[in-house]
Amino acid sequence: MLVVRKRGFLVVLPAAAILIFLAMYFGRDDGTTSGPVNGGQPHGEEGSFWSRVPVHYPPSSIRPLPTGAPIRYPPVQTTTFPAEQDQAARGRREERQKAVKQVFTKSWSSYRKHAWGADELAPVSGGRNDHFGGWAATLVDALDTLWIMDMKAEFAEAVTAAEGIDFTHTELGQISVFETNIRYLGGFLSAFDLSGDKRLLRKAVEVGDLLYKAFDTPNRMPITRWDLHAAARGEKQVPNDAVIAEVGSLSMEFTRLSMLTGDAKWFDAVQRIADAMAAQQDSTALPGLWPLDVNGEKKVFNSGSVFTLGAMADSAYEYLPKMSALMGGRLPMYQTMYEKAMDTATKHNLFRPLTPTNEDILIAGTVNTKDHGPELEPQGQHLVCFLGGLMALGGRLFGRDKDMDAAKKLVDGCIWTYKALPHGIMPEAVFMAPCPAGDGCQWDEAAWKREVLRRAGKDSSGPGSDGEADAIIDAERLAKGFTAIPDRWYHLRPEAIESVFILYRVTGRQDLLETAWDMFTAIDKATSTELANSAVSDVTAKEKPEAGDKMESFWLGETLKYFYLIFSEPGLISLDEFVFNTEAHPFRRLLK
Repeated sequence: MLVVRKRGFLVVLPAAAILIFLAMYFGRDDGTTSGPVNGGQPHGEEGSFWSRVPVHYPPSSIRPLPTGAPIRYPPVQTTTFPAEQDQAARGRREERQKAVKQVFTKSWSSYRKHAWGADELAPVSGGRNDHFGGWAATLVDALDTLWIMDMKAEFAEAVTAAEGIDFTHTELGQISVFETNIRYLGGFLSAFDLSGDKRLLRKAVEVGDLLYKAFDTPNRMPITRWDLHAAARGEKQVPNDAVIAEVGSLSMEFTRLSMLTGDAKWFDAVQRIADAMAAQQDSTALPGLWPLDVNGEKKVFNSGSVFTLGAMADSAYEYLPKMSALMGGRLPMYQTMYEKAMDTATKHNLFRPLTPTNEDILIAGTVNTKDHGPELEPQGQHLVCFLGGLMALGGRLFGRDKDMDAAKKLVDGCIWTYKALPHGIMPEAVFMAPCPAGDGCQWDEAAWKREVLRRAGKDSSGPGSDGEADAIIDAERLAKGFTAIPDRWYHLRPEAIESVFILYRVTGRQDLLETAWDMFTAIDKATSTELANSAVSDVTAKEKPEAGDKMESFWLGETLKYFYLIFSEPGLISLDEFVFNTEAHPFRRLLK
């Protein structure tokens, strides 16, 4: 049966003890190293609990990691950063970096005081939330941020606490393999890559063993929403229906774990998924893209009718060029898959919206093929703002100028959406009116109002329709260009600043620093609470939006990390040395 024991988190240290604790930490023999540790075994000869659970469907063979000289990709980062050449501009950047760190420190200190060891701090009430297994998601997600921000005392305390996380016990009936992978495994791997502390790699192996058990199915496809209690009891399970991001976003973490330990079992597990995706990529209803819904039990990745690069699909595409960067191009299939996907997405999913200022921007929408040919649903999502940064990375790695062109317009599209709304923040989802076919895209207020009516299910051709459109616009607080805003929340998400950061590192565009500062100050103003920062329910509200008492771990693990990095020297976590997983955890690239 499932082993149950109390998690051994370190008690919060009083301020006076920090110096003593720090001296003990850096004076101890933690065996920091960057090489393989113990053949992938986290607890000596015995291994972790999950490595000892009986296996029902062992793989017939384990594919080894590919070998050979890595490809010398072109530099991702530019060498020209005008803001670094001007003393006043550099000083302004450094002051902004300090401001970001202050916001991080406030949130971290409140988590430490009120929710230490919990997955999340409730930033309004000061309570605790455990939605990700009860394994201290915020603590693990923030490890590398602490290191990057040079908060070494806090990092040391957090690492010692992380040693006590018990990955054999959870109160949840099911865990998300995807979330456990990107937050916990990704967090430990990144913190190890940065610090070299072997305790972090041992925890990564422990989580890796846990997740590997989710692949113990007849066809070796993972169970994405997994009953680990049943697994611990030795019960057989089969894969469930899933969305493409759940199965397609395990490759970076599993591969990096194999690279660090020398144990290829994790790489073999995710490569089976990649092979199935590659084999079916050209046979979907929109060849080049995979449908949102997939069937793990039957290993079917090509039968759905909804195609998006947004929610529930995003990171499956994100990991294609990033796997090339991580592995030094040793598996050409990832570049091929990326190029096919971006060619199709550029043709069918990306659209230029009508804007009152006639901006030359792009938004990534959703395509439905159910009833007829591909039909665009012109919905923009905050989540899909990652795409501009991704295409900038892919464009640089693979020399695809068309991807770089699209990347700039996608990033500018998310920036425009931020600026167009009253609090300077983009909500979860918006609808916009696509420009008509052809080269021209001049603002047409009548066309915009017709689309507002159509989106509301109203007749746009009858008498009085203009007045009806005005009433909807007023009632829904629609800024010009938006035809509907179905989800007005802002969840402290990172995707927009992620792409602004990447595009800045790629191009050196100085205006992006000003954009990032505007975004940061707008977000902090709208979301700040007495304790930290909170998701807010309506970024179109006239007054300060209502706080939702929710602070996901990615606020410290992603959003503030990207804000800090864009205001850092360009050599800090260089994109030519590191590649980020979808939770903003930087992994070292294979360069030689």
